[in-house]
Amino acid sequence: MQDTIFALASGSLGCGVAVIRISGPKAKTIAERFSGGNFAPRQAAYKSIRDPRNNELIDTGLVLFFQAPASFTGEDCLEFQIHGSRAGVARLFTALQAEVGCRMAEPGEFIRRAFDNNKLALTSVEGIADLIDARTEAQHKQALSQAGGHLADQAAEWRDQLLDAYSLLEAEIDFADEGDAPSAVMPQVRRMLSELGVSLQQAVLDAERGERVRSGFRIALAGHPNAGKSSLMNTLVRRDVAIVSEHAGTTRDVIEVEFDLGGFAVIVADTAGLRNTSDPVEAIGVERTRRELHKADLVLWLEDVASSSCAPEVIDAEVIKLATKMDLATDLPPWADIGISIKSGSGIDPLLSLLAQKAEKTLSGEPPLITNLRQKACIESAARHLQKAMSHQDQALELVADDLRRVARDLEALMGRIGVEDILGTIFSRFCMGK
Repeated sequence: MQDTIFALASGSLGCGVAVIRISGPKAKTIAERFSGGNFAPRQAAYKSIRDPRNNELIDTGLVLFFQAPASFTGEDCLEFQIHGSRAGVARLFTALQAEVGCRMAEPGEFIRRAFDNNKLALTSVEGIADLIDARTEAQHKQALSQAGGHLADQAAEWRDQLLDAYSLLEAEIDFADEGDAPSAVMPQVRRMLSELGVSLQQAVLDAERGERVRSGFRIALAGHPNAGKSSLMNTLVRRDVAIVSEHAGTTRDVIEVEFDLGGFAVIVADTAGLRNTSDPVEAIGVERTRRELHKADLVLWLEDVASSSCAPEVIDAEVIKLATKMDLATDLPPWADIGISIKSGSGIDPLLSLLAQKAEKTLSGEPPLITNLRQKACIESAARHLQKAMSHQDQALELVADDLRRVARDLEALMGRIGVEDILGTIFSRFCMGK
């Protein structure tokens, strides 16, 4: 018999209310032993909670019982909602630990049981992990969609489309000698698979946006030494994270800070000034700057307003040219897209608005289906095997069927039903004890 597990499912102690979650075959017995009486499923009861070893009062609070399979984990579940006292929770934990077959849950064990009992697809598990980690409105919206089964529902549709095509194919292979069996089905199968292939490819094309929402829109601050990059960095994130000095070459490494801009996660990177240098340490910083520029979604190239020209390095990302120290000039130089002054604050608000627009243009829209690299790899593999299936000649039905079985395995791996034991531990370890 599987152990009954327990853990704190609410926030840090002390707090107003602490929720202790219990799941497993002894959940109802524990409710009766600790609180007395019979408990109707899904009805809260205000009870005295006592240590069954000595009948001493631990606390008073709400007790809720959820009968399997109508619970989060699919098992009998119990919640004690008591005062968020460290001492009170510790006493309850000690009493629970003394129950035979009852132990503290491991990180992610509740949600692992929900997955094992088919209450959640693996994509929904990943969505819940993202929901817990969400720091911005966009991340929260995307995680809610994934946790709610957005990709799981679409994968079920893909599976149904695949099965419709596969069943036609197998009917001709297995019952070719039967008079009423379908024949010459490949043209119809190709049409069905073509629609499925388009849907898979569309999901893959939108995958980068999903990963960007999770990881953040990357902005790199670049330019020559003393252009004002570190000062701008501190102004954007509203705290001193980068050293500001009149001496050239102060920044020797890439400094990254994440902040919320218009509901989107934005990562801004202050970089070493680009110039030829004989200093080996500064040269390393310059090389790291160039690598950062190629990772960025947007580059802000800073140049002193007194400069006669601005020549950013050639990179793939969009570049916005900023004229700095505008408090020392009256007109925006012809090479600049926007002018700013850290000293006077001019141009900062328009710059923030522009950056928010750039982030929104890249990251906004309906939540994408794919939100991480694991999901993308599964769907890309399914698309490849599907394309291979469609490339066979019409008479090679067995080869087509074999490739379609591979597509089915890819979709199964996406949902976490086969072939994923090597990744499950990593995924579930992201969760805290009460999850």
